[in-house]
Amino acid sequence: MKRRVLFLCTGNSCRSQLAEAIVNARAGDAWAAVSAGTQPTGYVHPLALQVLAEIGIVPAQARSKHADEFRQTSFDLVITVCDDAAENCPVWLGPGRRLHLSFPDPAKAQGSPAEVLTAFRQVRDDMTERVLMALRAATAFGVSQTSRV
Repeated sequence: MKRRVLFLCTGNSCRSQLAEAIVNARAGDAWAAVSAGTQPTGYVHPLALQVLAEIGIVPAQARSKHADEFRQTSFDLVITVCDDAAENCPVWLGPGRRLHLSFPDPAKAQGSPAEVLTAFRQVRDDMTERVLMALRAATAFGVSQTSRV
C-alpha cells in the first residue's frame, strides 16, 4: 500500500505543485502525493509546468487546490514548503505527521526571463533532491519517527 503525502503552501501554484509532480513521477511506486494551499491562486504557474516538462514530468491533473479539500483525508506525512512556515504557511489541522522543508518562492524571482527560469530550475532541482531524501528517510525509518530533514 502506498503512503500518502500532502504538500502544503499558501498559493499552491509553484513549490507545492512541483513537489507533488516530482513525487508522483519519481516515487509513485511507494508514495501518492497531492498538494494544496490555504489561499490557492487558482492556477499552476506556467514556469513550474515548463521546468517539470524539461525533466520529463507532465502532470496530467495539475490544478491549484484549497487545503480544505483534504481536511478529512488521512496522510502519512504533511510537508510544508514555504520559506517561512510560521508566517506564510498554514497550520495543518488534519491527520498526518508534519515536516517543514524550506524552499524559496521562484514566483518572486526577479531579473530577466532567463534568470527567473533559472530560479525555477534551481528550486525544482533542490526540491527533487531534498523531498525525495525526506521520503526515503520516512520510508526507511517509519513516518512516525521522521521529524526533520
